[in-house]
Amino acid sequence: MDRPLPRHIAIIMDGNGRWAKAQGLPRVEGHRAGAQSVREVVRAARALGVQVLTLYSFSTENWKRPTDEVRALMSLLKQYLLSERQEMLDTGINLRLIGQVDRLPKPVQAVAHEICRATNTGRTVMDLNLAVSYGSRAEMVEAVRSIAESVRRGSLPVSAIDEALFSSRLQTAGQPDPDLVIRTSGELRLSNFLLWQVAYSEIYVTDVYWPDFRKPQLLEAIESYQRRERRYGGVGNEPGPGAG
Repeated sequence: MDRPLPRHIAIIMDGNGRWAKAQGLPRVEGHRAGAQSVREVVRAARALGVQVLTLYSFSTENWKRPTDEVRALMSLLKQYLLSERQEMLDTGINLRLIGQVDRLPKPVQAVAHEICRATNTGRTVMDLNLAVSYGSRAEMVEAVRSIAESVRRGSLPVSAIDEALFSSRLQTAGQPDPDLVIRTSGELRLSNFLLWQVAYSEIYVTDVYWPDFRKPQLLEAIESYQRRERRYGGVGNEPGPGAG
């Protein structure tokens, strides 16, 4: 890979349920298999030198799913965090949870907060953002409330409000915006994921269900990204009139 790596990769992990159905298995087994993909993709991204990896694990809308499925997902999240704690510490992965974390079951919150504190060592090789109980619209509304409160208190003049300030009030503050967004299972939508942050991200969609998305598929997505020319609204290196 001669061209630069994406500094920040964000993944919409989709298709666990459909993968399980295709295998004739309960939906929870799809989520269990998806956890294995998380493990492999996190390891691969870190080894490649990606600075930030954000995984869309559970949306605010996912609370509408059947109670048994939500309970199983929360249990799997807790198991994953506990099983990966030592490896994150050993390999310099700094865990961050973004989303309405206070909606998670108290035991899951306790484990998550403890691991976030433990991995924030100052020797970070890669930030791992788990978007849990996350919705981008809710995140932006909270950012607006934060800014409005600062203005109300008189600590922030309205003239100081700009894009950089708004970004600083989001839960990804201090991190580069995603260079690459990957969506598995072939769906062509963002599903309320990092709507502000992905304004200029390259998007890669694969028909592969998340439980089948592993290191080779990650490399394919990165190679696709590296073949693209990012122009940010400019003309880049396009040939001029009459050329080519």
